[in-house]
Amino acid sequence: MTAVDVPPGAARRRIAHLDMDAFYASVELLRYPQLQGLPVVIGGGRRSPDHPLEVAWAGHPPAEIPVDAFARLSSYTGRGVITTATYAARAFGVGSAMGLMKAARLCPQAILLPVDFEAYRQCSRAFKAVITGIAPVMEDRGVDEVYIDFTDVPGGQRQGGRSLARLVQQSILEATGLSCSIGVAPNKLLAKMASEFHKPRGITILYEEDLSTQIWPLPCRKINGIGPKADARLQAQGIQTLGDLAQRSEAWLVQHFGKAYGAWLHAAAWGRDERPVVTESEPVSMSRETTFERDLHAVRDKAELGRIFTDLCQRMAADLQRKGYAGKTIGIKLRYGDFKTATRDHTLPVAVQDAATIRHTAGLCLKRVPLDQRLRLLGVRVGALEKWDASAPAAPAAARAPLRPRPADPFTASLF
Repeated sequence: MTAVDVPPGAARRRIAHLDMDAFYASVELLRYPQLQGLPVVIGGGRRSPDHPLEVAWAGHPPAEIPVDAFARLSSYTGRGVITTATYAARAFGVGSAMGLMKAARLCPQAILLPVDFEAYRQCSRAFKAVITGIAPVMEDRGVDEVYIDFTDVPGGQRQGGRSLARLVQQSILEATGLSCSIGVAPNKLLAKMASEFHKPRGITILYEEDLSTQIWPLPCRKINGIGPKADARLQAQGIQTLGDLAQRSEAWLVQHFGKAYGAWLHAAAWGRDERPVVTESEPVSMSRETTFERDLHAVRDKAELGRIFTDLCQRMAADLQRKGYAGKTIGIKLRYGDFKTATRDHTLPVAVQDAATIRHTAGLCLKRVPLDQRLRLLGVRVGALEKWDASAPAAPAAARAPLRPRPADPFTASLF
């Protein structure tokens, strides 16, 4: 549907959601262009400074390494998961968060590359700088996606925002070599949905009047905020699509899903979302976690768990210090071999950012969870964040010992 351009004083609200196409994989293809068009999977571990592939081909530019020299997914053994995959790999059913061993059965010929977060962060900063140079009202939503307010930007109303979206898309490609998909709509809810319609390199324009033809036929899960459990409850009531959801009254949804969530479901089904594009926001928490290559036991693998635990706390402290935050709530996350998850946390009287205090408090939290099963994941979290004041006094010793963990089994008493 085509919209007629309107005078500046009566501008329609135009919000864009920009999502980079297979971002991590696309960054790797900049480094290894010889892998273009091939199934490539990113995951299984972090890229080391002395990456074996490039050590073996020292003196050769990465672009000249033969394709046959790259590791294949078929040779992988371990517990790692996929971070992302190229579209060629996705054609085989391979996708993010899938175990690499399962992916190897679906696409054994896929090339496996380690994760290089530093490279992804650099490219993330580069494409966002391009955007703010064109449209300064941008909300950062992570390493590979943003919201942009097109409403009052020159060209933001032309063709519903398509002209400006095309300019942003082309400018990012020229500056970074990376492609993106953009959805432009009256609000953030619809814009995020629209950005998925024509991936990769797509531009989708939605108006309020497109709701019945382009949004209502979609399954409810297409809305960010309707998860598997909520979707199952909706389906149990005969609600399969967003159109079905829109036919239910707000009162009925509140009765069945609660006041806040029921009202939100009704608004979402009708494409209503008044959230502004926020240019600056403070993080609520930060976390670090790792999934083990094999399940670890609290007694037999105590030394290895202790080393991993310390490393997580040190990385967590480094993240806080680098970003200028401290936090009062320290927590841990465990995932057992049966995939059940346990979390515990404790709030200190003062905000901290040093590794020793984080490790001490997280260690006490750790003693409050069962440790009689094998573990597949360990994580550390710091919440209740606030800006760090370097001139503030250090946390008193009393802040490190208020927890009184319940009696534990003998092996947990000495753990970590």
